[in-house]
Amino acid sequence: MRKIILLTCLLSSMVFASLNVDTTYSTMGTVTKKIGGDLVNVTVLGSPKYDPHFIVPKPSLLAKLHRADLLIMNGGGLELGWLPPLIRSANNAKIQNGAKGFLDMSHFVHMIDVPSSVSRGFGDVHAQGNPHYSTDPYVIPVMAKAIEAKLAELDPENSLVYKENLDKFLTEWSSYLKTFDAKMAMCKDKNVVQYHELFNYFLKRYEYKSFGNIEPLPGISPSSKHTIELINTMKKNSVKIILQDVYHEKKTAKFIADKTGAKVSVIPHDEKAVKDADTLKNFYNTIADRICQ
Repeated sequence: MRKIILLTCLLSSMVFASLNVDTTYSTMGTVTKKIGGDLVNVTVLGSPKYDPHFIVPKPSLLAKLHRADLLIMNGGGLELGWLPPLIRSANNAKIQNGAKGFLDMSHFVHMIDVPSSVSRGFGDVHAQGNPHYSTDPYVIPVMAKAIEAKLAELDPENSLVYKENLDKFLTEWSSYLKTFDAKMAMCKDKNVVQYHELFNYFLKRYEYKSFGNIEPLPGISPSSKHTIELINTMKKNSVKIILQDVYHEKKTAKFIADKTGAKVSVIPHDEKAVKDADTLKNFYNTIADRICQ
């Protein structure tokens, strides 16, 4: 009898995960875990090693979506090529667009680079603006607040825990941003080019100037003519840094670097996209270190 009482007390003191949460990308997954703690099981659907526009819609993802209580997506059209068919096929009313368990993070972010018009002639542009906002470390508190509100809505019994976790995380992140900003203040006046416009939010936050992209248009492979024009632009403006992402081909960036004397820096677009970016803070530290070196 005593053993039964002790077991009952032990079980009553244990915290069991209340919610199954799927996020489309790693950075959102980490923020969700920071806020949800032991009350959430977090699954990241898209590997940070691959192009976030084109995650392979494997059947295994259907099983994950089928059991989810909450789906958190980046939005802004970033998942348009792979997520909608999976949501429709998951047979889970909780996470359908507009349902209580569906959270589009782009609705909480001020999107930049919003096109005045959309046409295939402009390449693979996003009508709502540039969706790669998570490269700005100041977006993290915005994410955290939106996630906390949604978790509290779905699991009101644990709302105080989510709020405590949020307050603790925001305090920690505020301290980190002060240190990070001081570091960035020592790394000014960088002229860069990118392969794809992945880092516009970071560049805007820290006032770097981009002189073009290796892609002539979003989603369009570089042509010889465009590459030569970009080389001339870089020489004219003393651009010495090429921001190369992990998933596009690297041959063109190397060719341009050889012609201009620029350095190719492989920059992560998401947490865990490169080895050094193994935590949320290290994700941003790696961006800064590789731009500032």
